[in-house]
Amino acid sequence: MEKQIRNYIRECVVCQRCKYDNSAYPGLLQPLPIPEEAWSQVSLDFIEGLPMSHGKSAILVVVDRLTKYAHFMSLSHPYKALSVAQTFLDNVFKLHGLPNILISDRDTVFLSKFWCDLFKLQGVELNLSTAYHPQSDGQTEVVNRCLESYLRCMSGDQPIDWSKCISLAEFWYNTSHHSSIDCSPFEALYGYPPLIHIPYFRGDSVVHSVDDSLGARDAMIQVLKHHLVRAQKRMKQNHDRHRSDRVFAIGDWVYLKLQPYRQNTLRDHQFQKLGPRYFGPFKVIDKFGEVAYKLQLPPQSKLHLVFHVSQLKKKKKVRASQQLNSALPTTGNATFLEPVQILERRLVKRGNRPATQVLVHWSNSFAEDATWEFLHDIQARFPQFKP
Repeated sequence: MEKQIRNYIRECVVCQRCKYDNSAYPGLLQPLPIPEEAWSQVSLDFIEGLPMSHGKSAILVVVDRLTKYAHFMSLSHPYKALSVAQTFLDNVFKLHGLPNILISDRDTVFLSKFWCDLFKLQGVELNLSTAYHPQSDGQTEVVNRCLESYLRCMSGDQPIDWSKCISLAEFWYNTSHHSSIDCSPFEALYGYPPLIHIPYFRGDSVVHSVDDSLGARDAMIQVLKHHLVRAQKRMKQNHDRHRSDRVFAIGDWVYLKLQPYRQNTLRDHQFQKLGPRYFGPFKVIDKFGEVAYKLQLPPQSKLHLVFHVSQLKKKKKVRASQQLNSALPTTGNATFLEPVQILERRLVKRGNRPATQVLVHWSNSFAEDATWEFLHDIQARFPQFKP
């Protein structure tokens, strides 16, 4: 009887959707494969929210996954895919050529048709991080944190001068010793340590043949790969110590954890403070790698269909007495909200620039429940809606 009671409580639909998941963080660390050549796999990301500095308000960070060498490029808002591609051409392509793989998050620039078609025609594979899991682009996330710390230390007293420190920050990062590769990115890329301004003493110069230089270069790459593999194993061991392995099969039904205050297409109503923590259940229709799954979401939802395993929870078997009104798994009584009418407009400050906010009357709701949204965000989420 005790076992039956435990199973009955465990299979409760309300509990599965609304209660915390107390298990260890799902998903073991899955290190990306070590690149074969320098600048063959590149990750890139933006740093935004910076104060305006000599016309610049953002930074494009590009990192080589093998040597960890990075380039920092300041940008001006608003930037588009064309201007970002030109910046990449002027600062990265001219030095290292085009990579085989570009790893990035799902920023609107990296999802734009111009960006995708441009690199597709050049034979570059675009790898995007899965929804709600920026760790896939963790290389640049770590570099971003280092760069922000450096700029905070250098320009903390005068934040508007951070753009003057970008070149120094790039040199500092590329000449610092990295534990993962056991040398500096500069030495890993060029095969010799960075030049240091010290007095020259006669007899210190040693001349090597070209063959010896190339041999030393190949040896450096092999040593570099060895240290990267060792660092990956060490990080995976420490990472998995506090994680749990969670695996689903194609055809399983799972609950999906989202941020309902940001997802208008799946939330039940306007106020989500006491709303369910999980949506669904939804069916697993495909698997990518070890920790990413593709779900069969309703056609009204405007979400990327691939999710990290940490956002999923398997649906327990439900007894006949606990079945929902419909025999098929549903999303509950969710009503998919669409903008119906713009009631008012106002001009507000978004960052350091003016922006237009609109009072949106949503479908299946009263006019009193209208919310203020940025016009740019509404147009991006609902391109068919004409305000």
